Amino acid sequence: MRSDKIKKGLERMPNRALLYGVGLHPSHMNRPFIGIASSYTDIIPGHINMRTLERYIERGVENGGGTPFIFGVPGICDGIAMGHSGMRQSLPSRELIADIIENISNAHAWDGLILLTNCDKITPGMIMGALRINLPTIVVTAGPMLSGHFGKKKLSLVRDTFEAVGRFKAGQISEDQRQVLEIEACPSCGSCQGLYTANTMSCLTETLGLSLPYCATSPAVLNKKVRIAYESGQRIVQLVKGDLKPRDIVTRKSLENAIRVDMALGGSTNTVLHLMAIANEAKISLNLNDFDRISRSTPHISNLRPGGEYFMEDLDYAGGIPAVLKRLITKLNENPTVVGKKIKEIARDAQLYDEDVIRPLNNPYHEQGGIAILYGNLAPDGCVVKQSAVDSDMLKFSGKARVFNSEEEAMKAILEKEIKRGQVIVIRYEGPRGGPGMREMLSPTSAIVGMGLHKHVALITDGRFSGGTRGPCIGHISPEASQGGLLAYLKDDDMITLDILKRKIEVRLSKLEIERRKKTIKILPPKIKTGYLSRYSKMVTSASAGAVFEQ
Repeated sequence: MRSDKIKKGLERMPNRALLYGVGLHPSHMNRPFIGIASSYTDIIPGHINMRTLERYIERGVENGGGTPFIFGVPGICDGIAMGHSGMRQSLPSRELIADIIENISNAHAWDGLILLTNCDKITPGMIMGALRINLPTIVVTAGPMLSGHFGKKKLSLVRDTFEAVGRFKAGQISEDQRQVLEIEACPSCGSCQGLYTANTMSCLTETLGLSLPYCATSPAVLNKKVRIAYESGQRIVQLVKGDLKPRDIVTRKSLENAIRVDMALGGSTNTVLHLMAIANEAKISLNLNDFDRISRSTPHISNLRPGGEYFMEDLDYAGGIPAVLKRLITKLNENPTVVGKKIKEIARDAQLYDEDVIRPLNNPYHEQGGIAILYGNLAPDGCVVKQSAVDSDMLKFSGKARVFNSEEEAMKAILEKEIKRGQVIVIRYEGPRGGPGMREMLSPTSAIVGMGLHKHVALITDGRFSGGTRGPCIGHISPEASQGGLLAYLKDDDMITLDILKRKIEVRLSKLEIERRKKTIKILPPKIKTGYLSRYSKMVTSASAGAVFEQ
C-alpha cells in the first residue's frame, strides 16, 4: 500500500508512535489509510450538515476495512461573497483547494480519498487535486437544500432574494413581504435549491462516474444522503484494492457525457470553466467548441430554476441523474464509475417517475442544450451564455453600450434606474486577471430581472455569472479587457449586436476606429497589487482555457 511508506519498517517507528498518539489501534496499521477531505464550515448552508456525513463516511470506511482520517479544506459561500470585493476570492479558491488536496494527500501518503464537498468552486477544486495525484477517489456531495415556502408558493434563494431586491426597488413587493422572503428562502441546510453552479457540479460529478448514484440530487436533510455517505466509505476501500483511479474514470468519453448532461439539464455557465479545468488536470484536451458542438445535438429536457420552475428536490423525486442518463442513453459514451457499474448500466437500471421534470428527447423544453458559445470581434476567443434561460424574443438583440469598469459602478446605475431599455450593459475589468478573480455578477443580473428589464436590455462582461443568472447575459468574454480585448476600448453608445442562435457577438466599429482607440485609450492597471490575488492574476490563464494556472 502507498501508506506503507509512513507505517512500515524499523525506521518508521517514530511515525507509528505519532499515529498511535492519535488513538489508532495496531490493527489499523494493516489497513488502507483513507483521507476524508471535508469542507465543513458553519458559514455555508451547503456544508453545515457535513459533521454528520463525516461520521457516516468514517463508519463506512471502518466497516469496509480501511482506516479513516478527516482533514479540512476551506470553503467560500458564493452567495455571501456576492456583490462585493469578497467575490474576487471565490474562483481563485479553486486552485488553492486543488493544491491542498495534493499537498495533504502526498504528505500523509493516503491510499485513497473521499472528497466531502458541495459548493461552487470547492467541488471542482477537490476533483482537480484528486486527478493531479491520481489516488482512488469517491466524491460525496452533501446535497441540495429544500425549497422555502411563502404560503403555498415555493421559494428559492436567487428568485426570492437576489431578484427580490429589484422587485422591491420597483415597488412590486412590500417591506413585510421582503422580510418574509429573506427569512424563508433558505429553510434548511444544503446547496441552493436550483440548478446553480453547486448543484450543476454535483450532477456532473455523478455523471463523470465519481459519485455513487443519486448522490447529486438527494436532498441534504434526507437519510438517503447519510446512507450514500456510508456506502461511499465502504466502497472506497474496494476501489483501493482494485486500484481504480480517477484518471481511469475521468476520460474524454466521460467528460463528453458530463457536457451532454449539463446541456440537457440547462446547467450553470461556470461548468465550462470547471470542466475545462478538470480536463486539464486529467491531461485531456477540451475546448469551448466541444461545449457548443454537444449543445447543438442535445435537447434541453429538464427545466429547473433559474430558467424554469422546478427545484432540485423535484429532479430527485423524478429519478435523479440516473433517470436523466436513461433519457440520454443513446447519446452517451460507455465509461466506468466508482460504483463498479458502467454508466449505461446505471442508466438502464434507472426508474423515471415524472415525464415533465425529465422530458423525453422528442418533447424537450428547447431543441438545443442549455449553453451556447458565441464568437465575434468582441470575443474572438469565445464567450458563454445560458441560452435556456433567455426569453425567445431576446435571443437576438441590438443596443447601445453603457460601459462600466466594475460591477459596483453597474449595480449603482441599475438600482438608481439609470439603465434604459434598448441598452447593453458592459461590465469590464472583471476577468480572471483584470478582476482579479473573475467575479460572478448575480447581483446586477438579478436586479435587472427583478426590475423587469431582462426583456429589454442585455449585459456582457469579461467576468462570469452565477448559475442563478437568467436573461441575455453574456460572460467569459475573451480576451478580457485587461489583456487588450476589444472590451477595453468600448465607449458609451457603441452599437452592440448579439445573435445567440447564430452564435455571434459584435460591436459595430470599423477597423480604423478600433486601431485609433487602441492608440488613445489606456488599459487600466491591476486592481489588486499584493497578496494571493496579485499572484493569481499573474499566473491565471484566460477564461477560454478554464482560468487555470499557467504551467
